[in-house]
Amino acid sequence: MPLSQRARRLILLLFVAAGLAPTTWLYEPPPPRIRTLDLEFQALHRPPPGELARQLGPFRLERAWRMTSRFSYFGGYSALLPLGGGRLLAFSDRGLRLAFSPPGTRWQPPSIGLIVDLGDRSWELSDAESATIDPVSRKVWVGWENANTITRHTLAFAAFQQTWPRVMRAWGGNLGPEAMVRLADGRFVVLREGFSGLFENRLHQALLFAGDPVAGVPPRVFSFAGPAGFSPTDMAQLPDGRVLILMRRLIWPLPARFAGRIVIADPADIREGKAWHSQALATLESPLPIDNFEGLAIEPRANGQVTVWLISDDNGAVMQRTLLWKLALDPARVR
Repeated sequence: MPLSQRARRLILLLFVAAGLAPTTWLYEPPPPRIRTLDLEFQALHRPPPGELARQLGPFRLERAWRMTSRFSYFGGYSALLPLGGGRLLAFSDRGLRLAFSPPGTRWQPPSIGLIVDLGDRSWELSDAESATIDPVSRKVWVGWENANTITRHTLAFAAFQQTWPRVMRAWGGNLGPEAMVRLADGRFVVLREGFSGLFENRLHQALLFAGDPVAGVPPRVFSFAGPAGFSPTDMAQLPDGRVLILMRRLIWPLPARFAGRIVIADPADIREGKAWHSQALATLESPLPIDNFEGLAIEPRANGQVTVWLISDDNGAVMQRTLLWKLALDPARVR
């Protein structure tokens, strides 16, 4: 018996409702796009507040964007520094630097250039994985994986000085100085990406320099203890002296999927030959908009809180993205 027009309309509506109900977020109006010359920032939708609180703990995710560019060598950002006024400086594993102004900050044109120009030999220093800055002198130090070396620069990046700490020479390829910070007292901490042993999944060899490593200051060796299976990818110091450390773990190779952690540790607890322990503060996993987070920068706010920026390394892969997060944190609430 043929269905009436009213019955057919009702069935059609039921099918539409059934098809759309689980995925209505896919049909939300597209977020606004903000263009700054060759950079484009596409705002990402955030999960519900309950999910954000469950994963991020004391952090508050204020904004998140996907960054894209027509520049063919854009992406691969493995370290991030604050330049003041919200402007950020990112370093890539292709040997490039990108200075840019995120949405909501005082806009300045983006600047892209080589970190080190060695002409035909530029491949020798092409995998920048860590960086730190002296806010007073504005000198910048960059840690290079594979070469296992540290270079020092001015913000003009016109020349550089270099050092090869003896202990870092045994760190191996693609396992080198992944995280580095210059502390407010002038000391430097460097963390190795690789684990300290074949069957080790928490400890990473680490170095503490009493001063500028490029000046030839010998390091003290200790271990950094993070969450099992995670490797450090960047670090930065809070105004109270403690350090936030960004960590990452590959959880599925093809297509690549990642999980992350943000941990906190106190440099006052570092002891030569001992393990430096950390406390996990945040989990970075689905359904949060995540990728291969490798860069972290901290900017103080007038109210005592800080802005924490995260940037991801897309590895030049089609299935990965360059993401930028803006987080807020009140260090006084973290004990």
